[in-house]
Amino acid sequence: MTQALYRKYRPKEWDEVVGQDHVVTTLKHAIAADRVAHAYLFAGSRGTGKTTLARLLAKSVNCLNLDPTKRPDNECENCKAVTENRFMDLIEIDAASNTSVDDVRDLRDKINFSPSQGKYKIYIIDEVHMLSTQAFNALLKTLEEPPPHAIFVLATTEIHKIPATVLSRCQRHEFRRVPVDEIVANLKKIVNAEKIQADDDALIQIARQSAGGMRDAQSLLDQLASMGDRITLALAQTVLGTATSQTVLDLISSVMDHDPAHGLETIHKALDAGADPRSLARQVVEYLRGLMLIQMGNVNQVEATADVKKQMQSHARSFSTSDVLRMMKAFNNAATDLRGGWQPSLSLELALAEVLDAPNEPAPRPSTSSSPAETVRMQPQPTPVTQSEASRKPGEEDSNEEMDSSFDQETGVPRPVEKATVSAGDIIKAWKHLAASLPKAQANLSALLNSVKMIDVQGKTLILGLASDVLVSKIDKPDQLEAIQKLIKDEFGVEMNIRCVVTTAKGKVPPNVPQDGMVAAAIQHGGQIVDM
Repeated sequence: MTQALYRKYRPKEWDEVVGQDHVVTTLKHAIAADRVAHAYLFAGSRGTGKTTLARLLAKSVNCLNLDPTKRPDNECENCKAVTENRFMDLIEIDAASNTSVDDVRDLRDKINFSPSQGKYKIYIIDEVHMLSTQAFNALLKTLEEPPPHAIFVLATTEIHKIPATVLSRCQRHEFRRVPVDEIVANLKKIVNAEKIQADDDALIQIARQSAGGMRDAQSLLDQLASMGDRITLALAQTVLGTATSQTVLDLISSVMDHDPAHGLETIHKALDAGADPRSLARQVVEYLRGLMLIQMGNVNQVEATADVKKQMQSHARSFSTSDVLRMMKAFNNAATDLRGGWQPSLSLELALAEVLDAPNEPAPRPSTSSSPAETVRMQPQPTPVTQSEASRKPGEEDSNEEMDSSFDQETGVPRPVEKATVSAGDIIKAWKHLAASLPKAQANLSALLNSVKMIDVQGKTLILGLASDVLVSKIDKPDQLEAIQKLIKDEFGVEMNIRCVVTTAKGKVPPNVPQDGMVAAAIQHGGQIVDM
């Protein structure tokens, strides 16, 4: 039977350990100075080398080489016995299947017997967090004062489950996730030694998929090597389930086009073809994560083919960052949702419905109680609001009547407001309909209109407030503004100028606050009154 790669290439000496230099250095110095502790706790995610270093420690303390700086030498009988899994004084215990207090008592009874082959007995207790409370209590005294010939190495992936009383009795070492470049370098050595044909891009994909676990990366390489073909990026993505399918692209496009019928059809067609709903949801989340990385300027971290990356960049321009985050949350819930067990498509359908029709939260109104406290807020996205609506008291009706003053969105200077030819409230009510009425060729503009956070009407000028300069620069173009003007004219029969501004204001300045003071300026730059 062929030996698995992660077992065949398990490090046999300190210099072969990858990514855990801080632990290796400490243990090597302890062995050279003959200051080995009686109990160690190795904590870290799976596949990062905890058991490997425990075995190296066992090999080193029992090595027969007279020079402690050269241990283990892998030449003496004890070193060979450990490597070949026949060293009788190395006892590995799986705590997951030996959790009871009786198992620990049995260990405690046998620990006093002298070693049969080497100088020390090494007890490696893997997944030690699985021990019961009673078992931990039974182990405490032995951990604190073990016989001079015994060394304990406790390994765990969930250190937060280890009692503090146990932690205080061990020398603790945290194992880090192995960096991608170090995993790739190790995989290249294995590929060359095994004469496996593999592309560098495929090895990078394997390393990233392993999430910092060297053992996982070696197992994935073993799996792909068994295919018998050259390991390419496309093959790695297909076998590992990380390839972006056409289904994902169609689903995102249906969201961008506000086409729920096409989105549902895409989901059902994929599931009818045998796709797993949770796997499909995870692919959607991974794709959306790529959009987020592109929007944040980290396009180099996106693993995708050139064609898919081009499509991702187009989608990244069509959605706001807040939209992408909202979609990620919805489909991530679908990936972990158990409610759809009786109806496999239910979780995906709910996620699609949620991102297409996010509920509108009503804008909080200022308090009308006798308390002097007053809260001024702006209605959250996706429904844009005017600043005047954000501070309107209950019972007040929307009207086109002239108000005392308003604030310029850019300067914060109060000024008279001209009588509006059409109310901001009417435009807000029709805004989603206007955005959805654009043809597919103007999908980018449709997405930008859905990113508008604030709408106000000042005379014959429509003010559109967006969250950043980037969004303003995208929408503030002659052809885009002309298209918006046409939408308004077709819907309301009025000609309006369009002005796009960056808005961080959370509400209108109350009338009893000085309109040109520091408080007013703070509100216009994103501040919020919570008490007066």
